Amino acid sequence: MPEMLQNIDVQVFQWINSGMANPLFDAILPWCREKWFWMPAYWFIAAFSWLNFGKKGWIIILGMVMAAGLADYTSSTLIKKNVQRIRPCNDLQQFEKIIVRVPCGSGYSFTSSHAANHFAVAVFIIGIFGPVRKWVKPAALIWASIIAISQVYVGVHYPGDVIAGGLLGALIGWLVFISLRRWNPLIHSPKSSLQFFRN
Repeated sequence: MPEMLQNIDVQVFQWINSGMANPLFDAILPWCREKWFWMPAYWFIAAFSWLNFGKKGWIIILGMVMAAGLADYTSSTLIKKNVQRIRPCNDLQQFEKIIVRVPCGSGYSFTSSHAANHFAVAVFIIGIFGPVRKWVKPAALIWASIIAISQVYVGVHYPGDVIAGGLLGALIGWLVFISLRRWNPLIHSPKSSLQFFRN
């Protein structure tokens, strides 16, 4: 069973990495995986939280930092160093079939920390803002998915890496949201989560 999954993972990787290759993706997707590329979005969320909710807005900022930090630690330190899956761009048996669009790096592949970190932030944001702004959920999930797919397209992760990383991050993001909600009794449920910040 693991060998069959590995074969499927390689085939889907090759389809995304080579089969989907086009000049537009070549120009855009390597940028989409860069943290600083999204820095304006992070600053916008932080400024929006602070300006609209005053000093209570720091809880949203803290939650985002906690979600990303826990996801990164779990993926990079606890999982990658134990699983030790070689990145596709460092796998000499597959190298001739891979288009490497960014520096490969020497780290391990499973799970994708990029996917984990951004899905953690996305799900946390959905927990806070999603119930009152319906567009937040699809926007946040599409944003995190683009970053995850970019990791496969540039050749540094297998699809299984980003799927597992995304699921890990989503779980951590939701747990952080639930924890902050329980920490403050004024946040009773997702539907009333913003009521605390507005009061």
